[in-house]
Amino acid sequence: MSRLYKILCATLLVGACLTTTGSQALAKPKKKAVAPAPFVAPKPTPADWRTPDPDNLLVIDTNKGRIIVELAPLVAPKSVAQIKTLARQHFYDGQTFFRVIDQFMDQTGDPLNTGEGGSKLPNIPAEFSFRRDAQTPFVKAAAPDGEVIGLIGTMTVASQPEALMSMTIDGKVGAWSLFCPGVMGIARANDPDSANSQFFLMRAAYPKLEKNYTAAGRVIVGQDVVRSIKLGEPVAPPQDKMIEVRLASDMPPDQRPTVKVLDTASPAFKGMIEEARIEQGADFSVCDVAIPTEPK
Repeated sequence: MSRLYKILCATLLVGACLTTTGSQALAKPKKKAVAPAPFVAPKPTPADWRTPDPDNLLVIDTNKGRIIVELAPLVAPKSVAQIKTLARQHFYDGQTFFRVIDQFMDQTGDPLNTGEGGSKLPNIPAEFSFRRDAQTPFVKAAAPDGEVIGLIGTMTVASQPEALMSMTIDGKVGAWSLFCPGVMGIARANDPDSANSQFFLMRAAYPKLEKNYTAAGRVIVGQDVVRSIKLGEPVAPPQDKMIEVRLASDMPPDQRPTVKVLDTASPAFKGMIEEARIEQGADFSVCDVAIPTEPK
């Protein structure tokens, strides 16, 4: 067999191998990219619900229906104490909603019905901000530059980052309430320390109030009632009114409302926050995450 014939045969065999290998490679199916499964928040379990302290539940019965506010002594202890005292004195019974602005708030708690009255108790010093430490039950929802956003109970708050706690004398950082829908704010005159008895319930979010007004609680039942109160600045007669205002702990057991609130520290609620973050993207706001409740 000549040398040339052997070279030709070898070349043909290599070509055949290359052709076969190439055809086999082309025949292999391409792997399809698998899209990640959409995030689904875990469903609440019985352990995810909590029962608020009845001594911190303000039950406001109005001519439009019942509103229940969970007071927040961790955020505004002096203001909460004053509201409790006035409720136990029946100071608020029969008082009207005299200033009600759509997409803003419902104001009440003035015996003069003008925005200039108050109680005989001393005025309350401003509690526009407070301090929290590592033991404060804070649930983080977002971390924009220079601050963190989250919740303490049902209260929506912002604060300085936790990293600063190690740099402060008291081991705490500054925090302040966010005026989301349902937040109970304490009304005042121009003097920051002039709050007394008047309060307002937020119909919508209003960031301009942050660090300028005290927030003392949040509506957990009856936000639809808050939004149904008659509008006006001032409200024309007949005005909607608070028929009776009591703390749940002071009500007879057979009349006391029982409310369960989804714990904001629970996996189910944290999942709700994540769902909202994914859906809203850059427009995410903790004010848009409703806290589920089960009133009875």
